[in-house]
Amino acid sequence: MPVPHGLPASKLIHCGLMTAQATDMTLQVRAFVQSEILPLEAIFLKHGFKAVLPELHKVRQKVRAQGWWLPPLHPPLGMGLSLTEFARLSEELGRSPLGHYAFNTQAPDIGNMEVLLKHGTPEQKERFLKPLAAGEIRSSFGMTEPEYPGSNPVWMNTTAVLEGDHWVLNGHKWYTTGFEGSAFCIVMCITDPDQPNPYARASQIIVPIDTPGFQHVRKISVMGEQGEDWMSHSEIRLHNVQVPKENLLGERGRGFAIAQERLGPGRIHHCMRWIGIAQRSFELMCKHAARRELAPGKPLGSRQAIQHMIADSKAEIHAARLMVLDAAEKVQQQGAEGARVEISVIKYFVAGVLQRVLDRAIQVHGGLGMSDDLPLSFFYRHERAARIYDGADEVHKTVVARAALKEYGLEVSL
Repeated sequence: MPVPHGLPASKLIHCGLMTAQATDMTLQVRAFVQSEILPLEAIFLKHGFKAVLPELHKVRQKVRAQGWWLPPLHPPLGMGLSLTEFARLSEELGRSPLGHYAFNTQAPDIGNMEVLLKHGTPEQKERFLKPLAAGEIRSSFGMTEPEYPGSNPVWMNTTAVLEGDHWVLNGHKWYTTGFEGSAFCIVMCITDPDQPNPYARASQIIVPIDTPGFQHVRKISVMGEQGEDWMSHSEIRLHNVQVPKENLLGERGRGFAIAQERLGPGRIHHCMRWIGIAQRSFELMCKHAARRELAPGKPLGSRQAIQHMIADSKAEIHAARLMVLDAAEKVQQQGAEGARVEISVIKYFVAGVLQRVLDRAIQVHGGLGMSDDLPLSFFYRHERAARIYDGADEVHKTVVARAALKEYGLEVSL
């Protein structure tokens, strides 16, 4: 498959579009995104996700034919790429809002698959994991509650009480991503309220969304958009929802531990996706600066202020990419807990780079950047949350600072 833009791999490496360890597959996937996925964006931006879904299903079939389906999961479900290998691929897929969906690696489905693969019973894998991995159904994940701060995840009010052979759930969740159209939701709930260790009070329970008492209250409008299907966030309520006790995912009281397992690699995935968005925005910015003229013969990019925006963006993207790959390598070697500080560093640093690069790209494009003729405004609306979800910037900075101070003898408590 030809390299995109007609550039040789060495030139791609030199200009920073790829890193020196880029694989043939990474280049091929980049070309595939360019030829098969980016052309669908105009329909998506104008008419929404459901309008593009039929064509996107055709793209999924092409992904399967190439052998690229579910890159991070091991055969027979997927390709079996390592975390660092998938991190590189995640950047390429992140270049489009539709990229990860085309490869069935969209959140929260990929996280739910990884959890089911590791902690699910044989029956749970057959009923929930198998069709999810095949792309036949979607899933959602319910953790955040409107009454309690997301920065304190042990503080929640949704409960599950074991009554005979069933769990009975009651509670209130919001920002449950992809709930509309999903087949089931993995719900974080308090099962052991008297546990002295607050991190041992919660469990994860699989709840089919057609279970009586499981109410979809609304799709939450985020910066003026409600979204559709997988690209939406919902508020939900559970009123005496009963599911079999066999729907407990993993061990009772291990809900937070399981959540942390998915958050480590998940943050790597998010960060590389954000870098893909930043890289795409950078390329659009450079293209516009080179072609747009302020006056005859005076391109926008000839102005020093624009050049500085481009230089700062290039440096920050490159630094972010190397930091994430370094963190991914440490996760592979020592696990998510061993790389806890590195994960916190990249979480807030890359989210900040994403926001700054997007802002510069919009500024350089002027009114065009504000419009939906380009994906910049979509990225800006939907990715501002990068500095909030999976731990707000301030929380991760505290983790990093406390770890640094501990090396100098200062123990700082929360």
